[in-house]
Amino acid sequence: MDHPTAATMTPDPRPPVSRRAVVAAGGLGATAVALGAWGTWQAVGRSSTGGASFAEPPVSRSADGLLKVVLEAAPGVTLAGRSTHALGYNGHSPGPTLVVRPGDLVRVTLRNRLDQATNLHTHGLHVSPAGRSDNVFRIVGPGTDADYKYRIPDDHPSGTFWYHPHHHGTVTDQVFGGLLGAIVVTGPDEPVVDRDRVLVVSDTTLTSDGTVAGAGHMDAMLGREGDLVLVNGLREPRIEVTAGTTERWRVVNTCVSRFLDLELEGRPWQLLGYDGQALSAPQERDSLLLAPGNRVDVLVSPSATGSTTLRSRSYDRGDMGMGGGMMGGKVDSSKDVTLAAVTITPGPDASRAVSWRGPGVPARDLRRTSVDRSRRLTMTGGGMGMGMTEFGFGGRTFDPDRVDQKLRLGTVEEWTITNTTTMDHPFHLHVWPMQIVGPEESAEPDWRDVVIVPANGQVTVRVDVRDHPGRTVYHCHILDHEDLGMMGVVEAV
Repeated sequence: MDHPTAATMTPDPRPPVSRRAVVAAGGLGATAVALGAWGTWQAVGRSSTGGASFAEPPVSRSADGLLKVVLEAAPGVTLAGRSTHALGYNGHSPGPTLVVRPGDLVRVTLRNRLDQATNLHTHGLHVSPAGRSDNVFRIVGPGTDADYKYRIPDDHPSGTFWYHPHHHGTVTDQVFGGLLGAIVVTGPDEPVVDRDRVLVVSDTTLTSDGTVAGAGHMDAMLGREGDLVLVNGLREPRIEVTAGTTERWRVVNTCVSRFLDLELEGRPWQLLGYDGQALSAPQERDSLLLAPGNRVDVLVSPSATGSTTLRSRSYDRGDMGMGGGMMGGKVDSSKDVTLAAVTITPGPDASRAVSWRGPGVPARDLRRTSVDRSRRLTMTGGGMGMGMTEFGFGGRTFDPDRVDQKLRLGTVEEWTITNTTTMDHPFHLHVWPMQIVGPEESAEPDWRDVVIVPANGQVTVRVDVRDHPGRTVYHCHILDHEDLGMMGVVEAV
């Protein structure tokens, strides 16, 4: 029988450093180290290969209801056209895209070839959190292997999801280092398009020898944003689209802290859905905001030739309560960045209509359902100087042995998530998607698995706890904040 909290009892030789230890190490000194590494990559980064042809990660696709795949986590991948000591799965960052269908069984062998513990989280999948499934409490020690088994429900929505490590205390370093990959769930209700592309957006900072830069005190408190922003491991790749055709782009924000305010300059697109939850019909949008962890599926249907860029516009995600200052209390936040150059080449005279009537099983609207229990969760912590406090919920930092919220299966709950800090925090709940019901009401059900809770604001969501008993977590998806304690344990019984 699989132990509920460990795939192996091999201890992590490099245990997580507490926030107190980081602070004690000296804020200005640690910050100076990080800034030195950043400056080194600035010189190298500008000369690194940009403008390569768009390419996607390898694909592992299920067959006859089964996907068996090995994911080997190890250093040594190519990023932006150069060899690095960054991390990847099977020699790539992003790792292979896992393509499955509702009802499939997914068997993953995770091989840990790192010098620290890791594990595996399937972000957004509505699967069991127990045993060998999406159990973030498992520990896979260095040099060991662990088997995972996921049963995709028969009624699972088709859409875009992703996977990454979730061993508390090392999550940010491992994702920032390159351990990430996309998951695509396909179904019979897909729109018919000419091409389907996966665009995994990540960021990192590398030193001159290709090593991932460490984080100083200020990096962790603010949430680090890498200097090198990549699409499928490429810097500003060239994407060629044929006029008169329609493509589906699946954009995944795997950055540990960076918000992406996406825009295809001068070209509107059609939104199919957020976080793997499809809308009833495509909606035209000029821009789309993705917090860390969010995904969007969009239709791109250019009718005229020319060139444009896929970019992320600047987004101010807040500060540490000092309004700037010489220590940089202001987040150097999510600046304008070009993600890809897009060229529209000649093709058919006009774009054809996309054959799609919306999802085969429309999303349930919990606004028309009675609520069995209401809860209030308060995001706390941060600050500068003498007013600095631990990141957490309700003033308490993460404790894996404490159950913070106990849910009853077969019920609908309403959660009001309040943010008492001066920074935006993306709130992520594992296993069960959330329907946003406030403060503003949308025309149709708005389902997410990552919800932006604005600084000094709140968001109300409803959760359908219909199945999957066991223990899992909710947390801020600025992964530095998660590692510093802004996470809680939830148990469904």
